[in-house]
Amino acid sequence: MLTGKQRRFLRAMGTGLDPILQVGKGGITEALLKQVDEALEARELIKIRILPNSGREPKEVGKNLAVQTGAELVQVIGRNLLLYRRSQKKPTIELP
Repeated sequence: MLTGKQRRFLRAMGTGLDPILQVGKGGITEALLKQVDEALEARELIKIRILPNSGREPKEVGKNLAVQTGAELVQVIGRNLLLYRRSQKKPTIELP
């Protein structure tokens, strides 16, 4: 569980990131979960865009992705999510 200070730190880091994955009308699939898992392991902090044709609320999708990948939902702004999970192999982000 992240503290408020850690969330604020990660939100500041996430402002410069571009979304690397998109959730469309297919929703959360096994392929998407695998991509999110691999991206989190490689980068630790990722931004995901929820397309309008997905038919789901971004907060709902974010919570589902966080639970299924073992990540923390840092922030939801509009249709963008910010997810964080510490890398098992080579962690790079040092939380305060």
